[in-house]
Amino acid sequence: MTERRDGLPVDYRDVVRAAMRLEGVAHHTPVMTSSTLDAMTGARLFFKCENFQRMGAFKFRGAYNALARLAAGDQAIGVIAYSSGNHAQAVALAGRLTGLATTIVMPDNAPSVKLAATREYGAEVVTYDPDSTVREDLAAELAAARGLHLIPPFDHPDIIAGQGTVARELLQEAGPLDLLLVPCGGGGLLSGCAIATKSLNPGCRVVGVEPESGDDATRSFHSGKLCSVKNPATIADGARTSALGGLTFPLVTALVDDMVTVDDEALVRAMRWVTQRMKIIVEPTAVLGAAALLAGTVPAAGLRVGVVLSGGNVDLEQFATWFEE
Repeated sequence: MTERRDGLPVDYRDVVRAAMRLEGVAHHTPVMTSSTLDAMTGARLFFKCENFQRMGAFKFRGAYNALARLAAGDQAIGVIAYSSGNHAQAVALAGRLTGLATTIVMPDNAPSVKLAATREYGAEVVTYDPDSTVREDLAAELAAARGLHLIPPFDHPDIIAGQGTVARELLQEAGPLDLLLVPCGGGGLLSGCAIATKSLNPGCRVVGVEPESGDDATRSFHSGKLCSVKNPATIADGARTSALGGLTFPLVTALVDDMVTVDDEALVRAMRWVTQRMKIIVEPTAVLGAAALLAGTVPAAGLRVGVVLSGGNVDLEQFATWFEE
């Protein structure tokens, strides 16, 4: 087992320490299988169901890891974060559990279910117009004015390490895999999962999956240069990030084996299959990996494949509308 990869900002030892902080706090989410989806793909599939995580997504792992470190060191009276939804809820809940006050900057068009949940967890929500405001700038201004610690959604070593516990748990339960498919927005989940996978199961290929209209990470990976996209129009709201970060870009390029994209129609089809066959509710971002498999974008016949389902925070009325369309 390899622990350190020289020159990279996060290593497997950070993931192990994050797992220790999360023990007894985060849910050890189930690994589910489906004989129907196995038959459709010709593979043996293992779905890591982070829709059953606290607040409904993997984001809780990184947020709690980051805030628990701050709280233990008595370094902050409060934190601020920016997010379209899942990181917002994760930081809000982690703040409630650690005793840190939370302020969350969210777009005014964020899913109503995510806005409501963030407030219910006790956070102060500051909304903005994504067409006229850069959320990173607004959050930085508020952080400076109020003396708050900024907890970004993906480009933070404690966030990345916490997300890496997803793959660590999956491999511990499912055993060695040939392929791991991970949704990618800003690359925190993908980076963390790649760190854990390349340490515990070096022969496993790690593939990140993005929405077609938000292909910045895919272009960055294949070109070796950091690319960006502004406000990508996709139903995968958790992957509407503009670019990989200063930490996640080098991790993705060093540890991930490939990056691919799928369109929104493939996401809706994948959500339908997961709902009908596995009887669970997932959000569009969650099925990026499953969509790549079911669309044949990533060949998997004869392989043992891990698929991260990243979350289940979806507006049920919109969920039904997608299926009708």
